[in-house]
Amino acid sequence: MPFVTDRYDPLDPEILRDPYPALAEQREREPVFWHEGMDSWALTRYADSVRVLRDHATFARDPRRTGGTVPEPSLSVQTLDPPQQNAVRSLFMTALRAQDLTGVEDRARLLVRDRLDQLADAGPFDVVAEIAVPLSVAVVADLLGVETPPYGEFAAASDAIMRSMDGGLNPALVEPGRVARQQLSDLVDSWFASSARPGLLARVRQATAADSGALALLYMKNTARVMFQGGYSTMAAAAGNAVHTLLTHPGALEQMRERALLATGVDELVRFDGPVQGTTRTAVRSCRIGGVDIKAGQKIVPLFAAANRDPAAFERADDLVLDRTPNRHLGYGWGPHACIGTTVAQAGLRALIAALNDHPARLVAAGEGVRRRTATMRAFDTLPAALCP
Repeated sequence: MPFVTDRYDPLDPEILRDPYPALAEQREREPVFWHEGMDSWALTRYADSVRVLRDHATFARDPRRTGGTVPEPSLSVQTLDPPQQNAVRSLFMTALRAQDLTGVEDRARLLVRDRLDQLADAGPFDVVAEIAVPLSVAVVADLLGVETPPYGEFAAASDAIMRSMDGGLNPALVEPGRVARQQLSDLVDSWFASSARPGLLARVRQATAADSGALALLYMKNTARVMFQGGYSTMAAAAGNAVHTLLTHPGALEQMRERALLATGVDELVRFDGPVQGTTRTAVRSCRIGGVDIKAGQKIVPLFAAANRDPAAFERADDLVLDRTPNRHLGYGWGPHACIGTTVAQAGLRALIAALNDHPARLVAAGEGVRRRTATMRAFDTLPAALCP
């Protein structure tokens, strides 16, 4: 009988506010534990988490490898396991490396600067709606080379998809997520059919045209959708978390005026309070993790939030250390399913922080933020702030 805990409820208001003390206690008391609500083994240690993320032969991302099914809209680079995943991931990574990421970052910095100018005399505002969402939608659209969709409509669809990730805890979230996923799939179809702008999508489309297989085209379209929606939602959440961290750590934003600290600091902000809280794998065969027997077919959830604060992996794990190097955190995942757009997310965060430091007004908190009630993604619903002369 697995050890069962009810101490870690990811949707508890106190844990939504600050999950790290509960996760540290769990890591000390029972680092590998069975979570009834998630119907999974949960991992709190960095080394155990990295092992599961690296060993795709033993721990499957693709449910079909353990007898499950995958609906067509979910067949993408994030669902497939190597070696089936290799060609799709390689194509997208090659297309990404061909993009002008410096230009993307420069344009993002100007966008944030313009929005700060508009907000400077407007009193308190919501960082999420006014900065994080526009920045994230614009950066991902710029990268892909597509017209920027309306912020509000896209944010609502993305929110439904993000909440559906918690479908195991609340099945009512699954259907709205499926509908929103289909809406975004239709949008991606239109891009593949008509978008003529240069960018990552154009390179992917050219490569896909050389392969007449319908399945290859499906994988490419679904991966483009995942990259747009996942890149947006992760960046928006990371931007909100980063601003909150900077607001609650006096002097940190000013220190990041230094180019060296800006480069290492964006990574540290994601380690310290990252957007993605964990991911799921399924054991292909029986194994042991941390002295615990895992049966074939059982799910395992590496909890990134816990692993990124593991003192065995990070000195002063609960402190914000802007010059931390090396910093091999799990904020963007690890191994074959690590986030494709890591470099773009870092560029967006650098643009945000540089624009905040460039602006003559000073950003200050204007009240308590409200955390979004989601377990997989750690994000703010609202984060009030103001610009002071």
